[in-house]
Amino acid sequence: MRLGLGFDIHRLVPGRPFILGGVTFDHPRGPSGHSDGDVLLHALVDALLGAAALGDIGDHFPDTDPKWKGTAGSVFVIETLALLAKRKLFPVQVDSTVFLEVPKLGKKKRELAEALASLLDISPDRTSVKAKTMEGLGAIGAGEAVAAQVLVVVEERIAKGGTTKRRAK
Repeated sequence: MRLGLGFDIHRLVPGRPFILGGVTFDHPRGPSGHSDGDVLLHALVDALLGAAALGDIGDHFPDTDPKWKGTAGSVFVIETLALLAKRKLFPVQVDSTVFLEVPKLGKKKRELAEALASLLDISPDRTSVKAKTMEGLGAIGAGEAVAAQVLVVVEERIAKGGTTKRRAK
């Protein structure tokens, strides 16, 4: 087993869609960024890369490369999963916290957890999305930014008889 920890933060600006975990929210401002600004998926990518000791999101998807402009966070996750698969590493559990004042996540937390589970091909009971406000403190507390922190557990699959065995789903 290996653990990886990821973090991301983006300023909220008018005229951008608010995308979190690949889910679009009805909100007048969205995260700025070279790509879609999806802090949850960007933090997930960093966590996955960290678990595999493969650097960070900027090493693989630099914001200086026009190729990644406007790219959905799910694309980064899929590309990262392919990198891990080459090392026979696969995610088995995700625990995440989103820091924001608005929009309130409420019942959307389950939808977000299910979206992560689907993207990672793991059971929804192995994904968690929590939401925390910053009690009015700082840029997040003022509703000017959104951040996410993600912890991921990955395991190495051992090949037996030409196939890989997955111990947890």
